[in-house]
Amino acid sequence: IFDFFFCIPEITLLYMAMKNSSALSEFILLGLSSDPYIQAILFVLLLLIYLLTLMGNFLMLLVITADSNLHTPMYFFLRQLSFLDLCHSSVTAPKILENMLSESKTIFVESCFAQAFFVFATGGTEACLLAAMAYDRYVAISSPLLYGQVMSNQLCVGLVWVSWGLAFVDALINILLAVNLDFCEEQTIAHFSCELSSLFPLSCSDTSANFTLLLCSSVFHFFGTLVMIVSSYVRIVSTILRVSSTTGRSKAFSTCSSHLTTVILFYSSGFISYLLPTSGSSLEMIFSLQYSVITPMLNPLIYSLKNKEVKAAMARIFRKYFN
Repeated sequence: IFDFFFCIPEITLLYMAMKNSSALSEFILLGLSSDPYIQAILFVLLLLIYLLTLMGNFLMLLVITADSNLHTPMYFFLRQLSFLDLCHSSVTAPKILENMLSESKTIFVESCFAQAFFVFATGGTEACLLAAMAYDRYVAISSPLLYGQVMSNQLCVGLVWVSWGLAFVDALINILLAVNLDFCEEQTIAHFSCELSSLFPLSCSDTSANFTLLLCSSVFHFFGTLVMIVSSYVRIVSTILRVSSTTGRSKAFSTCSSHLTTVILFYSSGFISYLLPTSGSSLEMIFSLQYSVITPMLNPLIYSLKNKEVKAAMARIFRKYFN
């Protein structure tokens, strides 16, 4: 259902990037390491992580879609998160693996801008989606009797479309401004993937407007959504503390633990990855790798291992098909 968003921006980006190509046709990605032995180890490790990401998120999509007991607003958002993690990891992981097997480690300018666009768009969408999931948990805990009415199907679908729409429009504005930059002879990107912040240092043009726009976008998507998440959890904690039963408190906290773990992983690595100056340091690479590859792998594990309903649904499906 998101074909419109994926096709139109990519065609526009490729056209604009080809217009801009002035003297450059390719960038060089430094990658994670220049040591062939370390590259071989990292290739096997990242391939395993990517395969686990695909398997885990596809399994979550299958379980939530197939089991009618999970057709609730909470699992509707979780299904969207699994789809989004598949997209987010697939934007960067295949190119990282390809470059580890290649000696040139190049990426076409058009492909680089397209990758930067989708990294930005999927990351922004995930931030908005996590904010919507926090609101869902707040409604479930504070108004359990009205939960079905408040979190209607129309509202859930609307929140998802708004999340995708805002992120794609914001990413498109940033990329359209970036493709008009002129690039110097320096082609080397001190990173393993194309991101806007890593492209600006290669430009001979004035990038102050680009940095300002990127900063405003980061504040809007990351800080803005984080404020909404924190305010939701302040209200959740306030509601839980008014519950007299210890069992009731424990159950309420357990419904939020998986989402809170995902939020901490996403925002901690995302903030460090985007807000620190681009230097190509090993620490920056680690946090960028966690943000783009590792967190999408961990999300289905977090929600399946900590969630009794998901584990029960998986057991029912396995019994049905493999009995």
